[in-house]
Amino acid sequence: MKFAHFSHVWNKPGMTAAQRYAQLWRELALCDELGYDYGFCVEHHFNPRESWMPTPSIYCAGAAAHTRRLRIGPMGYIVPLYDPLRILEEAAVLDNVLDGRFELGLISGITPLYFQHYQADFENRRARANEAVTLVETAFAGDEPFSFDGPFHHYENVQLSVLPLQRPHPPLWVQSRDQDTLELLARVGAHTGYLFFLPREDAVPRYREYLRRWQEAGHAHKPNISYWTLVYVGETDEAAVAQAAPHVVHAFSRVFGSIGTGTPQSLANNFRRRGEHSAAEIAERLTDVDYLLSRNLVFIGSAETVARRIREAASDGLFNTLNCEFNFGTMDESDLMESMRRFGTQVQPALRDYEPF
Repeated sequence: MKFAHFSHVWNKPGMTAAQRYAQLWRELALCDELGYDYGFCVEHHFNPRESWMPTPSIYCAGAAAHTRRLRIGPMGYIVPLYDPLRILEEAAVLDNVLDGRFELGLISGITPLYFQHYQADFENRRARANEAVTLVETAFAGDEPFSFDGPFHHYENVQLSVLPLQRPHPPLWVQSRDQDTLELLARVGAHTGYLFFLPREDAVPRYREYLRRWQEAGHAHKPNISYWTLVYVGETDEAAVAQAAPHVVHAFSRVFGSIGTGTPQSLANNFRRRGEHSAAEIAERLTDVDYLLSRNLVFIGSAETVARRIREAASDGLFNTLNCEFNFGTMDESDLMESMRRFGTQVQPALRDYEPF
């Protein structure tokens, strides 16, 4: 298994954005020291009560200055908010800045407000993200100028001034559960993943098919399927739950629950409209810590318990990369860093050789 420090860079009461970013670099430096595999961030916009990370390229450049071995990337660029040529150029430069440690994440986006302010194409967001996957494959295929004729963008004889250090391009990730998108990702060799809002029993058939198509495509390397959730490692199960529970509630009521169309109830309503009733139940009970623990949806406990719960979930949910959101709620930095240290020194070694698929 592989492990990522994943950050929404959620706001922290009493901290300025400058202080929050400085804390983020300390988190990543510790993960670098402890042998974590990845550092990933989101791209979110227009809500000071939620994420303070609207510019993933800045995250990557800042992380480059504070790490030496951690692989870094956005998870991911919200493709329809950009001319994708800008993403190509940033990816190439960042891969050089990171000395070949860049991971390129692309997503279609789900929050209409972002698209409204950017005057972007919400209706065709998934198709635009899929187009960008094909563009990456085309643009970075060689050193010569490239041309591209897609459903939304046409480029003729483009010569990039900087090419990525990793050739043909940095590892590509697209977080998706859409069958057509997963088919494309399997064909081109792009990694994927999902959030804990999607019940693992519902996720497995989609990703089994992705794995089948990946094998059919004959890629030399193994795919990564990631899973995002909150993680806290304490000295004992009881101490960990007592310490983390108030911060889980804060994260899903005062932070995540502040983003309008992304509130737990509106998210639940959206799942129900699509007939996804198990996902709707999870969304409605995000602040019920006992429910989250009983369903093994968040990983909170002693190192031994967290390792066991992750192994069970990875087996049930067919994921081999865990995106760990460690910094949530109003958690003190000392508790945060100790949790990350326990995870790095005790949980990772217990799971490093485990292969869920």
